[in-house]
Amino acid sequence: MENLPKKVRSKKLSTRVDLTAMVSVSFLLIIFFMVTIELAKPKKLSLSLPDKDPPTCGGICCGAGIENRIITVLLDKNDKMVIYSGYLEFTEEHPREIKSGKDGIRKELQNKIKKVQEFTGDPSKGAIVFIKPSKKCNFKNLIDILDEMAISKISTYAIVNDFTPEETKLLAAN
Repeated sequence: MENLPKKVRSKKLSTRVDLTAMVSVSFLLIIFFMVTIELAKPKKLSLSLPDKDPPTCGGICCGAGIENRIITVLLDKNDKMVIYSGYLEFTEEHPREIKSGKDGIRKELQNKIKKVQEFTGDPSKGAIVFIKPSKKCNFKNLIDILDEMAISKISTYAIVNDFTPEETKLLAAN
């Protein structure tokens, strides 16, 4: 029994696991969850509301000096723009037709913004612009006035399609 060959034991190789790919995936997951958590956070939006029961003048709200902050721009066919401040029924200055561009509407908006800031004394209470395109207004005019809002840094504006009878008469007269 001595001549029996010895059992050859296989040599055990050490196993190595390459974790490079696992580390890359882990970092990608961490970045993904950090970005999604940041995007899911609610954003703060400042909202200024009028008084609960402001005084009215003939059914129109006249409280808190809001009429001094309102600027209305009427858009009509043939690049026609009419601008006025406050309410049409109670405006101190007469509505007038104005041209587009930096010497027209932009200059007028900047002047009115200065007047509003002088009146309110508070930069957070800026001008409120109502853009009223008529049915005859072309899309280019609307885009141009929206560009002017961005250039003039007017943050509070609305596109409204409700024309009062006085505004309809005003557009027809000009």
